[in-house]
Order: sequence, then C-alpha cells, then structure tokens
Amino acid sequence: MRKKFIIYLALLLLFSGTSVMSQSTEGLPKDKPKQGEGIYSFLRRHNLSYSKYGKKFLELNKGRFGKNNSLMMHQEYILPANEDVVTEPLFGKKYEKTKVVSNELDGAVFYLINGHGGPDPGAMGKYGVHPMYEDEYAYDIVLRLAKNLISKGAKVHMIIQDADDGIRDDMFLAYDNDETCLGEKIPLDQMDRLNQRVNAVNKLYRKDKSSYKRCIIIHLDSRSKRKQIDVFFYHAKGSRKGKDMAITLRQTFDSKYKKHQPRRGFEGTVSSRNLYVLRKTNPVAVFIELGNIQNYRDQLRFVDENNRQALANWLTEGIIKDHNKYKRK
Repeated sequence: MRKKFIIYLALLLLFSGTSVMSQSTEGLPKDKPKQGEGIYSFLRRHNLSYSKYGKKFLELNKGRFGKNNSLMMHQEYILPANEDVVTEPLFGKKYEKTKVVSNELDGAVFYLINGHGGPDPGAMGKYGVHPMYEDEYAYDIVLRLAKNLISKGAKVHMIIQDADDGIRDDMFLAYDNDETCLGEKIPLDQMDRLNQRVNAVNKLYRKDKSSYKRCIIIHLDSRSKRKQIDVFFYHAKGSRKGKDMAITLRQTFDSKYKKHQPRRGFEGTVSSRNLYVLRKTNPVAVFIELGNIQNYRDQLRFVDENNRQALANWLTEGIIKDHNKYKRK
C-alpha cells in the first residue's frame, strides 16, 4: 500500500509540474533564429534586451541549446513576455500605465517642452463659440508623445507639468494656469520663463548618462484665419544633428501626408531660427510649430483627439529614425 502511494504521489508531482510549466509558457511567442544569430541578437530582433530577459530566455528554453548556449537553426525558441510597465501620474488615471513594448529607444533621453503655460496661455483661437488655448493643446500632444517614447524604452523628462490635466480625449481642452516647471511656479516675465525651462533642461542634461539626448519643443502658431499652414521644424544655427533631426521629422510627416492626403501635398519646411531655447539648451534641440490655431482646417488637427494622437505617433516614428542613425555615434 505504501509503495502504491509513493508511485501515485510521484506521478501527481510529475503531471502537476508539467501542468505548471505548460501554463507558464502558454501564449508566449515563439520563433526560430536566423543564420548567425546568437541569443543577444535574437532577443534584440524581438525588442527584448539581453540584460533584462537573457536569464529568463535560458530558463524557458532549457535543453534546446547547442554548445555554450548557442542557438540551433531548426529549433523554435520561446520568447519571454515583456512585462515592464511604467506608471506616470501626469498622464492621468486612464492613461497612467504604459507598457514598454520595445527597446527601440533604450538608452535615449528626451526633454519635452510644450510652449507657454502657467500665467501665459500662448496663442488663442476660437472654434465656433469654443476658445482654444495653445498651451493646453500643446501639452496634450506632448503627453501623448511622452507616453509613446516611454513605450519604446526611452527615458522622458516632461519639463512643463500639470498635475491634474493628464491626457484628455475632449475636443475642447479647458484652460487653467496651474502648470509648473518641474514643480516650480512659472513666472510671468517671458525671459524669466524661458530661462527657467532652459535651466531645468540643462540641469537634467548634466546628470543623464546617455549618448543620445534630445530636446523637443512643441508650439502652435497664430496667423491670419485664412492662412492654413503645415508643420514647421526649426533647429539652432550650426547644429548639424539638430538639422538632421528636423529633416528626418519633416520627411516622416511628408510621407504620412502622401499616404493619408495624397492630393493635398505637404509644404512644411526645415530652417534654422535664432530662438532662445534652441540656442541655450545643451542637448540637441528641435522646435516644432504644429499649425495655425486661428485657421479652421488647422484647428481640426487639434480638436480631434485622434489627430492629436496621430501627431504624436508621427513625431515618434521620426524620432526613432533619427535615433537609429545616431545611437552608435
């Protein structure tokens, strides 16, 4: 009787262990390596860093490796799940959780600044009876861009912050003046405001250890109501990397317009401008004007949440292209 019980217990543990292993790998993606790939390059191709997921990968695929844990061409390997989630309260309750889905921007650092804020709403427009404020729409787009960049593995500093706005899906974004510069009250004087955000960026820049650090400044323009404009990209005079980034962003937007509005064309330009934030910030910087807040057609670019997200997505795509160019330099 005792012998039968021991055999039964052994079988129970065996099948129980098999069940647990099956459940732990259920739903995980699988793939075969390409010619010449080792574990490092195989994981990187699937947007997983070896430092974070190498050990888990070895555990999941125990017994499937060649000599010195080499990958075998005929073998299908289980890929670990990317479980990194970043919580950012500035995105608001609905969007505060961001899953890191890739390491495309791993090691990159971004300093994001939306124009104006605090006592200065920036340019103002009117959509029907509804007022529009530059700082509110620029801030929403910056938050969406920040979330995108974090999801790609980047480190992001949002220089201008509003603790209670978060990412908003409304057409008309209510105005308030409680934005801060990294927690500090934003001064009324324009030069003081510019100095405050430039100093904030430069202080962070000195602390961040990265070979790829970029400052992105987002504004909306104000021109005649009849003047529809495209997105314009500015860089500091003499900044080769700033110019390269601006060109890459402009090319990305051009390709998107050709795809989504092929008959319209895209007339956004790249040029140098003697703007204080471009001259004084230490990281490579690009200043972006997203459209005319006075023009009805440009206003549609801002009041529709899907369009605000599209702007953030296109900027993200261009940033990734620029990063791929410079990440090893």
